[in-house]
Amino acid sequence: MATTLGWLIVAFLGLIVFVRIVAWDKLPFFASSTPPSRSCSSRPGWSCWGLFGKQWWLAGAAALICAAQVVYVAPELLASSPVPASVRSEPTIRLFDANVAQWNYSMSGYITQLKSYRPEVLAMEETVPGDYTQLKTAGVLATLPYQYQITCCGSRGFIIASHYPLLHVKVSSYEGLQYLIRSSLVLPNRTINFWVVHTTAPTDPGVSDWNQELDGIDAQLMSIHPRPLLMVGDFNASWGSRGFRAILSTGLTDAAAARGDPFAFTWSQDLPILPPIIRIDHVLTAGPVTVTEIQTQAGPGSDHRDITATVATASARGG
Repeated sequence: MATTLGWLIVAFLGLIVFVRIVAWDKLPFFASSTPPSRSCSSRPGWSCWGLFGKQWWLAGAAALICAAQVVYVAPELLASSPVPASVRSEPTIRLFDANVAQWNYSMSGYITQLKSYRPEVLAMEETVPGDYTQLKTAGVLATLPYQYQITCCGSRGFIIASHYPLLHVKVSSYEGLQYLIRSSLVLPNRTINFWVVHTTAPTDPGVSDWNQELDGIDAQLMSIHPRPLLMVGDFNASWGSRGFRAILSTGLTDAAAARGDPFAFTWSQDLPILPPIIRIDHVLTAGPVTVTEIQTQAGPGSDHRDITATVATASARGG
């Protein structure tokens, strides 16, 4: 019975690996699930059972699935690198990014966080009209006078606020849903591109929209080639997503992976018993922009953890 159960589990995991290869981002169940690299704790156990029980075919099949796992997670795990020594003397800005959840009508927890952290650049996704009013009334936007909002109901509200001038704002939409805000931040030492993202969740029937939006971000990166670039937000995608890997392949650095924290999962913090199981909120950089520190913390009232980061920006003379 144990051997039969082992084969059933290995067959199921093998199906996941197969779908991961041929159509992972096309099928709602798989696209919205934790990637196989996050959900394979049973594989080594069934491999050992096969060895100790002399079920060599079972052990071999389990070993192949484990090998596939290694192939999937290796790029993200190996992306870690030390902060370049030259960056440590460069000017920095404090960044705060959060998906605050459209059903979360109290910003009191975020107000406390913002008063403590005092960001110089703030991005919030999934905001509703009352959120801005609460933040402004509490005074946390007083030092962030350059602001841009998309005021809407539902998931496509945005608030961007900056201590530095925010210029040339452009919004990209798909099927009437805003998914990307492009702007420029005029810092004391240089101007950088600042993009804020919130894509559709990859659940039925939104998988097609999600893919189109990720492809839209990739296409704009390829055509505009923005450098230097700071891009933040809720991509609803991980390294297991084809569209997100395409975005990274344009030369972007994933800050959490680069700083050796690829398992700083951000969603969902509302799961019963379990901690967050996937990292779908990201800080990405390109050109002379480097995240030197990045952390996540509980998003008060949201199902996402929020992100704080210290971002170094080399002077224009230095690149």
